[in-house]
Amino acid sequence: MKNPPSPEKLEMLRKLPEVLAKEIKGQDHALPRIVSALQRGELGLTKPSRPRSSFLLLGPTGVGKTESVVVATNHVFGSEKLFRFDMSEFQNQESLGLLLGARLGESGYLGAVRAKAAEGSLLFDEVEKAHPRVLDLLLQLLDAARITVATGETMDFSGFHIWLTTNIGAAEILGLQHSTDSTLERHVLSKAQQALRPEIFARITEKLVFHRLPFEVQMEIAAKFLNQELEFLAERGIELEAAPEVLPSLVRKGFHPKLGARPMRDAVQRHITHLVAKRLLTGAAVHGKLVVASDQEAINLR
Repeated sequence: MKNPPSPEKLEMLRKLPEVLAKEIKGQDHALPRIVSALQRGELGLTKPSRPRSSFLLLGPTGVGKTESVVVATNHVFGSEKLFRFDMSEFQNQESLGLLLGARLGESGYLGAVRAKAAEGSLLFDEVEKAHPRVLDLLLQLLDAARITVATGETMDFSGFHIWLTTNIGAAEILGLQHSTDSTLERHVLSKAQQALRPEIFARITEKLVFHRLPFEVQMEIAAKFLNQELEFLAERGIELEAAPEVLPSLVRKGFHPKLGARPMRDAVQRHITHLVAKRLLTGAAVHGKLVVASDQEAINLR
């Protein structure tokens, strides 16, 4: 094998399943496929003329699609190697110039990415919103991992993993509460195949439907953010513990039917840190147990 991976890289790839499972909750069906594709790409087991891997992540907002990309990329490459594009900003034909350079001599956003890094992740969020000419560009990346920018230079992206996210079929996932996961996945993938061009859909390595988050998973996510917040405060000399009823209270405050767990982190910080700030402003010592008031709304410190 040419240029075998270093022992450090092998160890990093071995730890990838553990890292993703710790941070991404409720998507155990999808994570092994993400891990496998990333490992194959990083071990040099994909064609050199293609991206190291490519993914289409489908599902409602706030269920872990983008977070999976962030966690995986941070672990494999470091946070500076994640390059993210919101496709809602590329809905007209002129936006192609932003990516490739609008005038001769410019290299655009993608040229700037390639100048910074030879490997990493390219994340295209809400890909269904992109203009068809932008989708032509994505097809080039998926097919040959090469694009030509306005400078005339052809740039090689074969060292990158390509991630596309979409909310196609999200309404069905949220609305068909009593369908099996396999039925929902078939339905969502069928909708995606109709919405995206067949040649793009066919070239994506992994097409993964992220499921809605049941209550027990919402509790796990709330516990993760609460523990992070308590550790953050402990580092500042503020020792707190939480009563059992705090977690379901945070889920009620931080989980939204349409936004999923996305507001959860902010809800934990807002309710816990706000309480601490109020105590600090009075000059009182901040310590004790977090409890929920009898009306099941306010979180107090006892």
